[in-house]
Amino acid sequence: MAESGAMRTEDFNYALPEELIAQEPAPCRDASRLLVVERATGRLHHQVFRDLPGWLRPGDVLVLNDSKVIPARLQARTPRGAQVELLLLEEAAPNEWWVMAGPGRKAPVGAVLQLLDRRQQATGISVEITQINPAGHRRARFGGVASLWNHLEELGEPPLPPYIQRPGGHARPEDFTRYQTVYAGPAGSVAAPTAGLHFTPAMLAQLEAQGVKLARVTLHVGVGTFAPVKAARVEDHVMHEERYAVSAEAAAVIEKARAAGGRVVAVGTTSLRVLETVAREHGGHIVSHSGRTRLFVYPPCEFRVVEVLLTNFHLPQSTLLMLVSAFAAPGRLEGRELILRAYREAVERRYRFFSYGDAMLLV
Repeated sequence: MAESGAMRTEDFNYALPEELIAQEPAPCRDASRLLVVERATGRLHHQVFRDLPGWLRPGDVLVLNDSKVIPARLQARTPRGAQVELLLLEEAAPNEWWVMAGPGRKAPVGAVLQLLDRRQQATGISVEITQINPAGHRRARFGGVASLWNHLEELGEPPLPPYIQRPGGHARPEDFTRYQTVYAGPAGSVAAPTAGLHFTPAMLAQLEAQGVKLARVTLHVGVGTFAPVKAARVEDHVMHEERYAVSAEAAAVIEKARAAGGRVVAVGTTSLRVLETVAREHGGHIVSHSGRTRLFVYPPCEFRVVEVLLTNFHLPQSTLLMLVSAFAAPGRLEGRELILRAYREAVERRYRFFSYGDAMLLV
């Protein structure tokens, strides 16, 4: 369910020098830079992530997406020895997954591949391609193993986005920890909820000590988060679907904070989409609920729950940039200009962009 609007996808374009696409995380998680945007005045403040607690108040509730990134990138080999990369998308049935395969011509329906481990050695696990859907995703049946879940840690690599380059295409050891939040819980994401990558256990403890409540929701991030918007008109884009869950405990913490006048602070666009989806389906309230969301947020859009948003810098013409633009000026169109101005200043000041990059706080 999307709010109505009449904007063009190209309206959300901006120029980004390639060298500003972060290839490595900051040396320390909370050493990233933080661009604070005051929505009411348009003022921009250039800080570091360690300054975040100064922008939050006692009684606010920080909502974290605790989905854990799975080692979703796997390597396989055809009977003739050709290499095929598989990216797990979602489990369809026990030991059956929807996957992306590259090159696709090496994985037609009926193909049986041999799964490799991270050392490129044969594992004895077979991969049979049983179906191809209209999006080109393959349904793959894994054989010779009781449960693929139990072997992912030894077989797979972090599903780093395509703009993060690694020699030989293989993740570095630090990617296994840094492309994951410190509070990750239920496994299921094939892309990191990147706004949360900046937090350390010490900062979370500091926030709690100053009276900020913490609540965890779960949205398993799908590969659609990187899908380009191909429609010329924003409203014609078909949003990808993602699974989410809100526990009774989290709902109670959020609703209690709201009732007492605290602000709901969403860590990342994923947390925002969970909260706004639930609020739209339950009369503006956050309740315990699970399901799938296709919520597509773009200007103009009114927000029912979220009052502060922490996020990273997003790709040009992406649904995430559209969401941030909508949040910058709820119910109006001017948020796009504010965000693009902030992005231009971030480029001028050499901020680092995308998954391993710096953060933005909209207050």
